[in-house]
Amino acid sequence: MREQPRRVRKAVLPVAGLGTRFLPATKAMPKEMLPVVDKPLIQYAVEECIASGIEHVIFVTGRRKNAIEDHFDSAPELERFLEDHGRPNQAQMVREISGGLRLSYTRQSEALGLGHAVLCAAELVGNEPFAVLLGDVILDGPQPATLSLVKIYEATGMGAIDVERVPRERLQFYGIIDASPAGDARWGERLLRVKDLVEKPSPEKAPSNFGITGRYVLPPEIFEHLERTKPGAGGEIQLTDALRALAQGSGLLAHVHEGKIYDAGDKLGFLKATVEIALKNPKFGEDFRAYLRNLKP
Repeated sequence: MREQPRRVRKAVLPVAGLGTRFLPATKAMPKEMLPVVDKPLIQYAVEECIASGIEHVIFVTGRRKNAIEDHFDSAPELERFLEDHGRPNQAQMVREISGGLRLSYTRQSEALGLGHAVLCAAELVGNEPFAVLLGDVILDGPQPATLSLVKIYEATGMGAIDVERVPRERLQFYGIIDASPAGDARWGERLLRVKDLVEKPSPEKAPSNFGITGRYVLPPEIFEHLERTKPGAGGEIQLTDALRALAQGSGLLAHVHEGKIYDAGDKLGFLKATVEIALKNPKFGEDFRAYLRNLKP
């Protein structure tokens, strides 16, 4: 059998969800295009791909998602307008939004779960390892989370996922891993060997407090596991079930995230992400901080 390539060149971004937690804002606009400070939510994930050495991003889209494709497409009229009106820096910013990436789009015709969304990208991914990034999570840290996972995969040949320590009262909102130390000195205590995964367990049944953050680097064999995965609750195919099969087969590693995670998947989390990222902005962060200090209760 031909050895699978270890270089990670491709990433899958599932963006077909209906965004019901953000209604009515998402009735006509994709959730992924909601702005966090000055960039749409999905752009943070694409920038993480660029910083992680990804060359080809595959969007798994659905109906009413054309704005995502338009955002990352070239805009010569806008660029020319900005150039003609003395705004070359803005023109350059618009020109570089896609960062030279190759972009592909495929449809998920029905909302059948994250596992099904990833499976929709199988033909475009082919027989290569690939990253998966959930666009409603923004991860900050010493190096991009996806890059950390790429390095782990390329060094070990094993699939890897990013995890964080989750407060006990929030365990039921995450996929939780059962894991033990991987014993690899290159990553020390931050690298774990996954034994099993549980989707959204109650605190009493959770095997640990390590929750999956929404960043994955996976071998192409994950598609075989997804094809065999039976639909669960709501008729959805869960990626967690395929990851469990991978962990019990060729193996799965988990890397404990180092840095801040902004969960913008609901309105409160979105507001928190917006405020915290705005406070870091070098142009107006201090002014915004002063404004917040002076707010009256």
